[in-house]
Amino acid sequence: MSRKLISTGSTTEVTAGYSRAVVQGNWCFIAGTTGYDYSTMKIPANIEDQCANCFDTIDKTLQEAEFERADIVRANYIVTDQKFVDIVFPLLGQYFDGIRPAATMIIADLIKPEIKFEIEVTALKQS
Repeated sequence: MSRKLISTGSTTEVTAGYSRAVVQGNWCFIAGTTGYDYSTMKIPANIEDQCANCFDTIDKTLQEAEFERADIVRANYIVTDQKFVDIVFPLLGQYFDGIRPAATMIIADLIKPEIKFEIEVTALKQS
């Protein structure tokens, strides 16, 4: 079974020794994705724009892996403050409309203070 590694080109992936995604057979494991715009390596100040960037990065990664958003079966979310929960819930509802993966949300600090949201997903290619 072949293994494919996918990168956004972020230097952090090399420094920290991880891939944006690993495809193994019918599975695609996408690493925790933050709201950075990987073309500029900048992150917006508000959580709504960070969410949009997360979704964009995940969609691009899925496409490169030859998966679809509908293949996502598991999602883990991290927000840095409980006040963000009510902001991101409807955004997640729109993004996952009709897909509804099994999901968990955690409130915790992230690796840099400007990062307010992170999402990790697992996809299983539909037969």
